[in-house]
Amino acid sequence: MPAYKTLEDVIGATPLVRLQRLPGDEIAQRGNVILGKLEGNNPAGSVKDRPAINMIRRAEERGDIKPGDTLIEATSGNTGIALAMAAAIRGYRMLLIMPEDLSVERAQTMKAFGAELVLTPRSGGMEYARDLAEQMQKDGKGRVLDQFANPDNPAVHYETTGPELWQETGGRITHFVSAMGTTGTITGVSRYLKEQNPAVRIVGAQPSEGSRIPGIRKWPEAYLPKIYDPTTVDELVYVSQADAEHMARRLAREEGLFGGISAAGACWVALQIARTVENATIVFVVCDRGDRYLSTGVFPA
Repeated sequence: MPAYKTLEDVIGATPLVRLQRLPGDEIAQRGNVILGKLEGNNPAGSVKDRPAINMIRRAEERGDIKPGDTLIEATSGNTGIALAMAAAIRGYRMLLIMPEDLSVERAQTMKAFGAELVLTPRSGGMEYARDLAEQMQKDGKGRVLDQFANPDNPAVHYETTGPELWQETGGRITHFVSAMGTTGTITGVSRYLKEQNPAVRIVGAQPSEGSRIPGIRKWPEAYLPKIYDPTTVDELVYVSQADAEHMARRLAREEGLFGGISAAGACWVALQIARTVENATIVFVVCDRGDRYLSTGVFPA
């Protein structure tokens, strides 16, 4: 009998592709290469597939949850979609709490996987959603996996994403750029890459003042993710909403790479770095696909 794969088996091992046109002659002449890690190729369409399945698997192994239980999570979108998929695969009821102003595509996708949504006021943002999730757990309505404090989130990036990047670049990676939201990706990847070569520079993309970029957050101190270790990040670079949205359109039109807004923000940062260094291999995370943002007006109708 053939050893058929399950859906879980094809999470990760995503392609790493080189930007061809956006860098231009200036960056090429410096000997720099810019690479995008296509996490939108995961089954549920984002980098969050990795921690979603890992958080559920590890909780099962510890005996914290069992199929048939109700899981609860506050989400700005991609983690919710990934958890909805993972819950469907492994047999859980999934309650997702999200601000009402997030894109309709995300909400519809979560529902397609069978998740139930609890929408919170836009004014409360993710902070209110997180507080409500904790209260629902206290009220006995289910178990919060808590992507913001769960060590199984960065652990999967240490175990999979980081090694993939090291192998795919033949150990040549010099810079790793990631949007910072939950911070699981940047924390886990940084730990792995720094073990291989402490000189690898880890750069986090943060939103500039007044910018609202899905997937990139600057948290108030009280809500800073507990999994975040600031010692794993060498530099923070601030990107504006306008620059991120413009870069998303350019990526699609000039590279054929249809990514989300946070991915475009990370790409914008990677290009800024590439103008200041030489002979560098710069990798940024393409967190998800652009089709999740069609209703936002970022892309022309």
